[in-house]
Amino acid sequence: MPQNVTQKLISAHLARGRMRAGEAIAIRIDQTLTQDATGTLVMLALEGIGLDRISTELSVQYVDHNLLQVDNLNADDHLFLESACRRFGLWYSPAGSGISHVVHMQHFGKPGKSMLGADSHTPAAGALGMLAIGVGGLDVALAMSGEPFAVTMPKVFGVRLAGKLPDWVSAKDVILEMLRRHGVAGGVGKVIEYFGPGLKSLSAMDRHVIANMGAELGATTTVFPSDERTRDFLRANGREHDWLQLAADRGCSYDEEDSIDLSKLEPLIATPSSPGNVVKVSEVAGEPIYQAYVGSSANPGWRDFAVAAEIVRGSHVPPGVSFDVNPTSRETLEALIADGRLGALVAAGARVHQTGCNGCIGMGQAPAVGRNSLRTTPRNFPGRSGTEEDAVFLCSPETAAASALAGQITDPRTIAKACPELNEPTRLTANEQLLEAPLAAEQARKVQLIKGPNIRSLPQFDPLPDRLAVPILLKMNDDVSTDEILPAGARVLPYRSNIQKISDFAFERIDRSYVERARSARSGHAVIAGRNYGQGSSREHAAVAPRNMGLRLVLAKSFARIHRQNLVNYGILPLTFVNEVDYDRLQKGDVLRVDNLRRTLESGEDVTFECRGPVRTRHGLTASQIEVILAGGVINWRRTHSHAAA
Repeated sequence: MPQNVTQKLISAHLARGRMRAGEAIAIRIDQTLTQDATGTLVMLALEGIGLDRISTELSVQYVDHNLLQVDNLNADDHLFLESACRRFGLWYSPAGSGISHVVHMQHFGKPGKSMLGADSHTPAAGALGMLAIGVGGLDVALAMSGEPFAVTMPKVFGVRLAGKLPDWVSAKDVILEMLRRHGVAGGVGKVIEYFGPGLKSLSAMDRHVIANMGAELGATTTVFPSDERTRDFLRANGREHDWLQLAADRGCSYDEEDSIDLSKLEPLIATPSSPGNVVKVSEVAGEPIYQAYVGSSANPGWRDFAVAAEIVRGSHVPPGVSFDVNPTSRETLEALIADGRLGALVAAGARVHQTGCNGCIGMGQAPAVGRNSLRTTPRNFPGRSGTEEDAVFLCSPETAAASALAGQITDPRTIAKACPELNEPTRLTANEQLLEAPLAAEQARKVQLIKGPNIRSLPQFDPLPDRLAVPILLKMNDDVSTDEILPAGARVLPYRSNIQKISDFAFERIDRSYVERARSARSGHAVIAGRNYGQGSSREHAAVAPRNMGLRLVLAKSFARIHRQNLVNYGILPLTFVNEVDYDRLQKGDVLRVDNLRRTLESGEDVTFECRGPVRTRHGLTASQIEVILAGGVINWRRTHSHAAA
């Protein structure tokens, strides 16, 4: 049977199961990616399961999120991560090297390889023809220890691209068009695979923009073929030897299909406060802005900065506009310095920040209250910018730069300048000296983990009890994000290696009384929610912090994939309503009761609670997920599993 690219990648890594949509499969993992907002828990998990050395071909720990050093907390975590890389056999990318996704593409990404990343934007590597999936940190830790990754076989959603992008329209507008059509849950349970003649006009970094924000569609991952444009990128980074051709077979099919004529696209923008609120820029043109922000994992390439530089060259942003430029890797920054475009940005009034995630994750560059911020970042969830009452729009670099000069939202097609013609650099200076290679195994075993006073071992969680009587502490609506469950930003994330402390911030954006009430509910508690619960970041703190506060189960209309698995990994039972009328009936303060819970799960049956009548729920868990839930989480399960094997 002819295969598409996704099927080729999965079949090459299939450890068990059949490639039929909806069936449980497991895939072998070649590479892993962790960043510092998630990596501390990964390294603590490796310590917790007693791992000696990683089993993957290559694993890299990046420091790109928590770069602000206003006290010792982030610096201490960086030392801990570096020591853990030396101990367990990972590459280490220190603060200032750049954002994980673009640095990984430049230095390590290889067509045909599989990768798990403890970051929801890991699918960006699909731009190189990789099978790259974002997951929680414990899944990455298991992959490092040699465990195949268990996942439900996704549908393959083929998107045919034709034509060529017109002037003033770029790759960001392609993914915004996908979000306009399909919304933030349109990719759930699917791999999005792009094909067709339109690919010839999209560089590898253009594809990175599209693949990165496939996460905002809820997709398992995004896949592109590996072709001559992929080869051009690897050659420019001195790695042409890593290229291989990977294309769909003639006559292959897809479970679903869509098509986009690139030539008919126009500038688009996502309005506050969801990536799915997409409209034409022309529809909101004229709205005043406070900030225009260029550069993130969603727009990390040289071109994204170069086009902004040419738009503002010879001009200056007006008073009252903050023009923030966020370089994404050392190589990209050095290229912009060498060709004079960084100078053009600075001369126009740009504020240049260090290479890293920065304002995208709420680490600086927070906008003023009640003022509009235009950003080339991937997300605009409420409060994610660091400002509680923010108004963040997502747009292309062209729209951001044109708006910065005008002081208001501006369709870039309306500015007087001609659209700049840009040619990607044929060679980027590789900055290898910033990356620390793994130690040899004998040296690694002598390394001691460096733990500052804020770094605590993971809490010990008990197994799931057979009887539950838990009050409902929260009732939430649709599309609750992990940023709302456990905030990011400079105030909270420095405690990512201290679960006891970071738990104090759980659900504070939803109900500030939650923590106090959770501490009072000594026998545990439950929360209920609408559809797509846990969308957004893969940050597993949104699971472990509530678990530390006593959360035993989440009952929702539906879950985002990564967060659902994170709940399982920490022993929290994720359930969905059989009858959604029960969602309407249940209220905060109601108590859900069930007996023989363990026996019910072991038998594979669904769970019925009692609360002023029966409340029927489905779990949809695999046998292995049930084992993890019963054990009280994946670390408990892995310890038992390892001891049994020994």
